[in-house]
Amino acid sequence: MSAGHTVLVVEDDPSIRTLLTSALQAAGYAVVTAGTGQAAMFEAGRAQPDLIVLDVGLPDTDGFAVTRHLRAAGIYTPVLFLTARTDVEDRIIGLSAGGDDYVTKPFHVQEVLLRIRAVLRRTHMPHPAESRRAAPLRYEDLVLDEQTHEVHRAGLPVRLSPTEFRLLACLLAQPERVLDKKEILSRVWHYDFAGDARIVDTYIRNLRRKIDRVQPQLIHTVRGVGYCLRAADPEPGASAP
Repeated sequence: MSAGHTVLVVEDDPSIRTLLTSALQAAGYAVVTAGTGQAAMFEAGRAQPDLIVLDVGLPDTDGFAVTRHLRAAGIYTPVLFLTARTDVEDRIIGLSAGGDDYVTKPFHVQEVLLRIRAVLRRTHMPHPAESRRAAPLRYEDLVLDEQTHEVHRAGLPVRLSPTEFRLLACLLAQPERVLDKKEILSRVWHYDFAGDARIVDTYIRNLRRKIDRVQPQLIHTVRGVGYCLRAADPEPGASAP
């Protein structure tokens, strides 16, 4: 996944920044660096990287705020957080802010490289010239085009982060079928976040706020089971998470 990809490394510790830069360049990535949140936001717009490795503890702000700013500005570049915080709640806050993955310090460089490859694999679609064009996924008035990375509901565009897009595609691939959290974690994140299924709940809430602004509600929770895409409640026990 390194060919032609640029990674923005945002880290205020020069030794860690140098370590990551060297490892990424050795793996074939082009690298841009920043040491503050302000510099990160500037470089994200200027360099248009394919992925951002973002330290949470920056001197002028935190990585969560940087990610929220980028998402508000319409920049949906995948974000891999680096942090010394190990609490599950911090992890969920970061991913709720629009991040795509999370690595805690101290870390092994190989783990960071593996996570980067996994994020790029699930957030970068093949170029249309490299594969047959797939038909858009449709259900009711919801349309998702995997080639153009566009989503429309009732004819109106819906802006999604890369992970939100993959989650919606997962639901749209099998509409009206209830998917449990383990299956969603495997298909969308490709591993189980150390068994922390609450990240699915968080992303479903984010997705529902964007998709279900138009009625009828399409994204439903089946208590104790999982989630499904359906124009009506799948069962009397269905609810919002």
